[in-house]
Amino acid sequence: MLRVAVLASGSGTNLQALLDACAEAAYPAQVVLVGCNRAAAGAIKRAEQAGVPVCLVDRGAIPRRAERQQIMINALRASDVGLVVLAGFDEILSPPFVAAYSGRILNTHPSLLPAFGGTMHAVAQALEHGVKVSGCTIHLVTDDLDSGPILMQAPVDVRDDDDVASLHARIREREHCLLPSAVRAFAEGRVRIEGRRARVIASTELSVASGQLSVDPSDKLGTDH
Repeated sequence: MLRVAVLASGSGTNLQALLDACAEAAYPAQVVLVGCNRAAAGAIKRAEQAGVPVCLVDRGAIPRRAERQQIMINALRASDVGLVVLAGFDEILSPPFVAAYSGRILNTHPSLLPAFGGTMHAVAQALEHGVKVSGCTIHLVTDDLDSGPILMQAPVDVRDDDDVASLHARIREREHCLLPSAVRAFAEGRVRIEGRRARVIASTELSVASGQLSVDPSDKLGTDH
C-alpha cells in the first residue's frame, strides 16, 4: 500500500478524486497526509471529512517559503510518505524539497505540456492562443518547472463558445480520472523513467512476465509516453 501525501492550495477537487479512488478496496494507495499553504482552502475540509491529517503552513502566518516547505518535509517524513502529489498547489517546490523526494513527486497541470507550462494561467493562455485542443498532464517534478518526464496526458477539445471557466471545468473532469490512474501505476511499480521520458507499463506486460493474464481497466485512462 503506497502512502501518498497530497499538496493543495484550492478547493481540492483533485484531492477528492484521489480520496474516492483510495476508498476502493482494491486500490493500491492511501492518502495519509494533506499539505496546504492556505488556511481558507477547501482542500482542508475535504481532508478532515476523510479523516486525513492536515499539515497547514499558511503563507500569511509563515511568509518564508523555505520555512514552510521544511515543515512539510518534516511532516512527510513523519508520515512515512512514499509519493507526493501536487494537486492545484500554487507554490514552486524548492530544490531541497525536490531532492528529498526525487522521482517521487507528481504534478497535475491543466495543459498538454510542454505547451503553456510554468504558469498558473495555462487555461487562459490556451484560449488566448486559439488552440483547438487543450487537456491535462501528469508529470514527475524536477527542478525545471513543468519540465519533468510526462507520465500521462489526456486531450480536451476546445469549443468555440468556451471561456476559462467552462474549459477548465472539462479539463478538471479529465484530471479526476487521470490522477488516480497515474498514482495506481506508480503504486504498482509500472512507471519506468528513461531519460526525459516516462513510460507506463500496462498491467498485461507485467502479468505476462509473471505468468498471469489479467487486464487492469484503469490502464485505459492514461496515455503511454
